[in-house]
Amino acid sequence: MTSATAPLGLGLVGCGGFGAFLLDAVADLPGLRPVAVADPDPGRAGALGERYGVPAPARLDDLLAREEVAVVAVTTPPAAHAAMATAALRAGRHVLCEKPLATTAREAGAVVAEAERAGRILVVDHVLRYNPLLRAVQRLIGERLLAPPRRFLFENDASDEDLGPDHWFWDRAHSGGVFVWHGVHFFDAARALLGSDPLSVRATAVRRPGGPVDMVSADVLHPDGGLASHLHSFTHAHRCERQLMRLDHGFAETRIDGWIPLRAEISAWTDEDGARTWERLPARAEELLHVEGFRPHGGEDVSVAVERDAGTARPARGRGEQRVVPHHVRAVLDLGGAARKPHVYRESVRAAAADLLRVARDGGTPVADGLAGLSAVTVAEAATLAADTGTAQPVPGFATGPHLWESA
Repeated sequence: MTSATAPLGLGLVGCGGFGAFLLDAVADLPGLRPVAVADPDPGRAGALGERYGVPAPARLDDLLAREEVAVVAVTTPPAAHAAMATAALRAGRHVLCEKPLATTAREAGAVVAEAERAGRILVVDHVLRYNPLLRAVQRLIGERLLAPPRRFLFENDASDEDLGPDHWFWDRAHSGGVFVWHGVHFFDAARALLGSDPLSVRATAVRRPGGPVDMVSADVLHPDGGLASHLHSFTHAHRCERQLMRLDHGFAETRIDGWIPLRAEISAWTDEDGARTWERLPARAEELLHVEGFRPHGGEDVSVAVERDAGTARPARGRGEQRVVPHHVRAVLDLGGAARKPHVYRESVRAAAADLLRVARDGGTPVADGLAGLSAVTVAEAATLAADTGTAQPVPGFATGPHLWESA
């Protein structure tokens, strides 16, 4: 194997539960091989290092001193992300950073600037960008089977069953708060699906009696009247969790279940040409759900039912748009049910690493690049301030490239 085709060495910093999960997800990815792990807890570092037969230094500096480390995965708690990503970039390494990229927009911007100065690749682990269902919806929008969404809604009734009162999640100094630590996934998804950078945000935070903020909501205004609404509640038992993403396309609606999306159902009204195009989708299932680096499990399915003449042939009018849409379409995109959630999560992380390798090999821009990470943190910070002050906040703008959500 030549140096041009040899796998890139991966060094991981942060050997907690998610660090081990990430390393397990990417360990067999062609073009990448684990070569070191680091963590200030020698027990955690030693156990993970022993599992993969690699050195386990205590400090990031010691990991960066190893020449075989070409890529650094940052999987520490959020407050350390920016400093560690910056150190790795300055040392000439590519970086795969767990979300959020930083806990403040200023720090996130500095990381992006450092990646540009260093000429290194920065990928943020926004796993929704690598989920086959959301990628498929983006493709259907690109093909104009679905209009760009006018409205994005996400409701997340999540679990706090493993989040004790002393967990760093509740400490804004460590996590950035709910909007930053978790909301960035969905601020990023809304930006990608709506195809625009947000303008302003209103937000509310609710504190549990005698405890921390455990429920937040935000309404984010996008150009041309696009509106994204977000609610995050960490108040449920695991078995009672539920999430729903809803996209309003005007003459169509998409509903996506799960914060790790597993099933999408599309209801659309269309004309005869559109009905025929929808009916051809099942034959395109493999192409439609393809994400580089994501290995299908085998239970994926795309089904389409078309009810012709379900409505009248008279023109239908909505928000000033008039169309003849007599046929009703129901399309279901399924990744195999709730039992596949661990697989889908793991493969989405694997696809993020594959994206970094793709750009290292072929050039281009990562699907979840530094600007995606910066934008999400910028909106999250504005939402946090809006909730703190009770007043709407502008979302500071910045230069964006054309790659809001490229298909790799």
